[in-house]
Amino acid sequence: VQLQASGGGLVQAGGSLRLSCVASGSIDSINGMGWYRQAPGKQRELVATISTYGSTNYADPVKGRFTISRDNAKNTVYLQMSVLKPEDTAVYYCTAFLITTAQARAIKAGANLHGRDYWGQGTQVTVSS
Repeated sequence: VQLQASGGGLVQAGGSLRLSCVASGSIDSINGMGWYRQAPGKQRELVATISTYGSTNYADPVKGRFTISRDNAKNTVYLQMSVLKPEDTAVYYCTAFLITTAQARAIKAGANLHGRDYWGQGTQVTVSS
């Protein structure tokens, strides 16, 4: 299983970017998906999450500026970022809680498995002032 993030780049303050993250491989089902970010010298922090059915959750600093969405048919999660600020500069990581096909077979056979989080490699977002 792989998560591939893309869409990062350099943008001026007030600008917009759209991040994408595609999950690929032997996937049976994907539950929650989300985005986290890590700025230099800081801990990784939550940006936004979205459930299988579209319920969303946002960190306070991005509410009203960022929108998370997903395309279940494409195993893809998006992050539309608007009114970007220099403090949004960070490496953005996507994540997905999913069950692989092997895990699904094991669960059907009676195994006590629940899936796990997978992470993408990160995409750099730099906002200049």
